[in-house]
Amino acid sequence: HVQLVESGGGSVQAGGSLRLSCVSSGYTYDTDAMAWFRQVPGKAREGIAGINRLGTKTIYGDSVKDRFTISRDNDKNTVYLQMTSLKPEDTGMYYCAARTTGSSWLGLVEGAYKYWCQGTQVTVS
Repeated sequence: HVQLVESGGGSVQAGGSLRLSCVSSGYTYDTDAMAWFRQVPGKAREGIAGINRLGTKTIYGDSVKDRFTISRDNDKNTVYLQMTSLKPEDTGMYYCAARTTGSSWLGLVEGAYKYWCQGTQVTVS
């Protein structure tokens, strides 16, 4: 079992930056791909960034490509989401998620991730 605790959300003006962190605990040696999703009221959860186990491969949703960067520090069991050039449409609840299947698959499919954090609000005005 893996527990995820997220931090770093908040309010920022358009054009600003924020960094989200997600610390995992528990059976972290089983954790492979990790990802960030976001959700706004009335809309489906959107996958925005993913990273493989070793941090050697990343993927991004079109809405955040070239503005957001996902990274991970396995020594600290932490995955990060550096968000720059933030826009009002980036406002939403942000969630980190983890897989523990042992496969090399990497994607932004919500159902493929078993463990989720509680979410943190990001507001861009």
